[in-house]
Amino acid sequence: MLSLWYSDIYSAGIDAKARFPRQRYQMLYRMLQVLGKRIVFQDAPKIDRDVVELAHCDRYVERFLTSTLSDREVRRIGLRPWTPSMIPRTLTLLGGTLAATKHAFHYGIAGNLAGGTHHAHYDYGSGYCIFNDLAVSARYVQQMGCQRVLIIDLDVHQGDGTASIFQDDPSVFTFSMHCEKNFPFRKQKSDVDVPLEEKLEDEEYLRILEKSLPPVIETFKPDFIFYQAGVDGLKSDRLGRLSLSKEGLRTRNHYIYEMVAKLNVPIVITIGGGYSDPLLSSVECHTDVFIQASSFL
Repeated sequence: MLSLWYSDIYSAGIDAKARFPRQRYQMLYRMLQVLGKRIVFQDAPKIDRDVVELAHCDRYVERFLTSTLSDREVRRIGLRPWTPSMIPRTLTLLGGTLAATKHAFHYGIAGNLAGGTHHAHYDYGSGYCIFNDLAVSARYVQQMGCQRVLIIDLDVHQGDGTASIFQDDPSVFTFSMHCEKNFPFRKQKSDVDVPLEEKLEDEEYLRILEKSLPPVIETFKPDFIFYQAGVDGLKSDRLGRLSLSKEGLRTRNHYIYEMVAKLNVPIVITIGGGYSDPLLSSVECHTDVFIQASSFL
């Protein structure tokens, strides 16, 4: 069975007036309850502050936890209107990825029905991301004994926060394949960046992925992998600017899971972005991510 971590606060912790499509987490959970025959759900716990500080500045963490972020900092994050529930939501979201990481370390695979908050930097948040769950969990799993952590980021937006946090750390390899002319407009330097042209379709996308990722695997030889499985490359996504189909994203997922199965290393899956109109199209693709993962157990 594939263990996935979830909490109602993933949706409920964001104000109903926010532009962010908060309902996608609840929609995904409900769809997987119906379709995910090989999936078991776990309640996401709150993460401890000292674990957050493995990848973030203690002063930034303190300002967030005491609700003293500046208006400018809150605007940069973008999850407005800002409410007190943002604090427990954020701690629970990170706790879900951390719990999945601990599980995958022992059992090989797990996921979080949120996460992939790759725009959060060491000392500030950005692009709907407050803390970087990928970075925090990567630091934590290194304490558990993993020496070489690979973050495969296939969200349509560059994982700029993740890249900046690990820019001087050769033990964590950041791979980001993203639309070049898209947010963030000031890119950071990942270990490998694969910029894509707008309106790119399935065949060329998959060709580029299959050309770019294997050399990383061969050279870096990871012993733990995080998969930021954003589905905002879908043609219907209002923030994506690529032209991928649902079948193209399924082929992408299969390629990643087949590769990881051959490597026989643990993997944690986070959902990343998905902003289609209608939102159901994104949720269906998020659902595919986890149903496909469950078939590799």
